Amino acid sequence: MSYFGSLGGMRFSLSLTYLFLYNLLQFCGHTWVFANMTARFLSFGEDAQAGTFYFVGVMMGACQLLSLLELFHIADGFEECRLFPRFMQVMERNVLLFLLISLEEFRSKPIVCVQFYLWNILGLLRYPNELFCVIGTPYFKMLWVHQTLSIPVYLLSAVTEGISILYMLLYFSESEGMDSVRLKVPASMYIYSPYVLMGWLLLLVLGSSLTVILLLKERKQNLESWNKKLKND
Repeated sequence: MSYFGSLGGMRFSLSLTYLFLYNLLQFCGHTWVFANMTARFLSFGEDAQAGTFYFVGVMMGACQLLSLLELFHIADGFEECRLFPRFMQVMERNVLLFLLISLEEFRSKPIVCVQFYLWNILGLLRYPNELFCVIGTPYFKMLWVHQTLSIPVYLLSAVTEGISILYMLLYFSESEGMDSVRLKVPASMYIYSPYVLMGWLLLLVLGSSLTVILLLKERKQNLESWNKKLKND
């Protein structure tokens, strides 16, 4: 992971200051959500699962909406990494959040709590490493942890996202019939949700599979590059 190729005299530039503040904000947001969820779980046990979305949903949504900026970071050359894996991760989370906002009956499901935990673990693995990269002092152990643990956690996250969509499809078919249920969006944007969900589920399976392959390649390249740098030093 690198920014602008070489930091050099640009370390204190406006762009790097922005990237530092962005990653710090994301880290603080994910830390707050993770700590809040954990505290509630320790205090109320399984009963805390039902209220997860209502207590941390706003902050979780803010973090995921902000993550859309990461696509511009890569497209503008601020950050040097593959665009497709990041695009899939960002869109998966934001689409599922949109569905949760649209389907009030689904927000209290335990799978939502599991999903939020996995998203936050990914954030806590990612953003500390990003902060070290921005300030020009990448830490090998943190890089290794991020590159190694993020892949299985992402895979689990994608699986739980697929399970969430399957639950939504079952809810539609059991409640009002698949042809009549629509997402709660403005009248001009009515969507036949079962077909949208089935299409998104297919894209999720294909996209997440390709994402895992690309992340494995990226991990291999980054670790090999770091090992060469250590040998040269």
